[in-house]
Amino acid sequence: MKRPTLLVTIPVSGTCLSQLSSLYDVTTLPGGPGSGSPEFDSGAVEAVVTNGSTGLSADDMAKLPGLKLICSFGAGYENIDIDAARRRGVHVTHAPNTNMETVADHALALMLAVSREICVRDRALRDGAWASIRSPRPTLSGARLGIIGLGNIGRAIAKRAEAFGMHIGYTTLGKLDVSWPFYSNTAALAENSDFLVVSCPGGPSTRHLVNKAVLDALGPDGFVINVSRGMVVDTDALVSALENNLIAGAGLDVFEGEPVLPERLRTLGNVVLTPHMAGRSPAAEKAQIDTLMHNLRSCLAGDPLIAQLA
Repeated sequence: MKRPTLLVTIPVSGTCLSQLSSLYDVTTLPGGPGSGSPEFDSGAVEAVVTNGSTGLSADDMAKLPGLKLICSFGAGYENIDIDAARRRGVHVTHAPNTNMETVADHALALMLAVSREICVRDRALRDGAWASIRSPRPTLSGARLGIIGLGNIGRAIAKRAEAFGMHIGYTTLGKLDVSWPFYSNTAALAENSDFLVVSCPGGPSTRHLVNKAVLDALGPDGFVINVSRGMVVDTDALVSALENNLIAGAGLDVFEGEPVLPERLRTLGNVVLTPHMAGRSPAAEKAQIDTLMHNLRSCLAGDPLIAQLA
């Protein structure tokens, strides 16, 4: 019996690929269906594994006439054309809550690293410095944390921050039933924050939500932390604010144009950078693979799906 054919358009681990290959005929095509290489039978593809950053467009779907399922390997799905999938009768799933604890941990790590200058002082100490790098630095205890987007990840960050004795505020699409103060816009939240953490979804509605006005409101003692999507923060405005000490620093797991790091960010000492890995841990990967495998089996068998978007 011929095995179902899958198209994987993102890099996945050997563990994930091994599990997929044990049950399906897998073609890995990081460039997507229109990239032209390697050759594959587009008409045989029944499912696509992608993520929010790579997505899958309406044009790509049109190249796959047998497509039944699009799986986003992660919580994000901003570049998957959900409406086009619905029109074609294609199911779309994602994997919320599989990596939120890891992302929340990473957000706190970035907050500590940039505010305490962990990376800068580590390098300086290795180069022989001592007295000059023992100056006081801000810490989290007692600081004000503003969270942009109070979904599952935002709440997990807030829970950890409360354990540090931080004071929480948030902004989101509407006031929620929580004890933390709600701010109706991002600039107002920034004005009342020492740390501004971006944990909202990406997409056109949140593009450059953190802009010059928000950074000006945050001020010279404030830090920006982005564990969301690079597009949410205006890179030019952020770099200008960092270069001119209009904000104190930034911790970025994501940035516009990744994986190509903007040269101006590369040279700044008041930025801590990580390669879009906030959601990556062994536990998170296992949960994402489990969700993916369940949805593939269920869709092809006509059973209910987990976290179905279309």
